[in-house]
Amino acid sequence: MQYHAQEHEQRMIERTNLPATALLARYTSDTGAYTDCYSTTVPGVVTHERFVRAFYTGFVFRIERLLLSAFAKRPSTDTDVDELAAGARDQFAAWDVEARAPDQVLLRDFTGRTRSWLMVESTWDCRGTTLYFGSAVVPKVHANGERRLGRRFELLLGFHNLYSRVLLRAARARVLRA
Repeated sequence: MQYHAQEHEQRMIERTNLPATALLARYTSDTGAYTDCYSTTVPGVVTHERFVRAFYTGFVFRIERLLLSAFAKRPSTDTDVDELAAGARDQFAAWDVEARAPDQVLLRDFTGRTRSWLMVESTWDCRGTTLYFGSAVVPKVHANGERRLGRRFELLLGFHNLYSRVLLRAARARVLRA
């Protein structure tokens, strides 16, 4: 029984292709960037604003916010999250809004190397909402014109994929509790 529960938990967060309308899709062409997309579906209607709040105010992401405040001198508050979610703020912690649509937001980190993306989409029967979270890592362009993601990225990719699932699972739980 426990095996089945763990298997269901694994399927709850799935690695998927980007939706056709995803703002993050601009990084999937011949840019040399690494791009990923994770999704989960919840019952009922979830607004983009509610998803953004749930994602960035959860326990797991609060730890990241504390680390960004301490080490990158990029503090943030829940009020900042509320304003980002409402479309009233274009800067949040280590990120600036690169693009926005009513159902999604694409954020660029202060180094310009990574992107974070959140999107909501109603299910085909309008009884649920699919929550998407994705990332892109933009390669460095070297003097010879070669584009490389770098050794550090390669070493951290496994952790990144796990952490992405943990973040989306935590946001899903907060959305379901609300």
